Amino acid sequence: MKTNNERGCALCDATWGGYYREIENEKMFFCCNICADIFENMVNVVKKETGWDHIDSVELHGNYSLGRNCTATSGENTFKYYFRAYSDGRIMEFKRL
Repeated sequence: MKTNNERGCALCDATWGGYYREIENEKMFFCCNICADIFENMVNVVKKETGWDHIDSVELHGNYSLGRNCTATSGENTFKYYFRAYSDGRIMEFKRL
């Protein structure tokens, strides 16, 4: 799965750490397991909300404290949403935009 964070962590773009997790059949780099948990939970909510069986890409804008405005794509389909997460990886708030 492609994200707009290309320098580092798939969620926050941090370049430290060295945690990897397979998401959507792709080995992805994260700075830590918390970012991986947040990303994986976000992917699962998007798939549940849209009914998609896969996500091709996610564009994330924002940060941990303010939340993130995102656009997910699957084929020709797009889905815009906002989410915030708790520090343990659970989704705190999720809404369609």
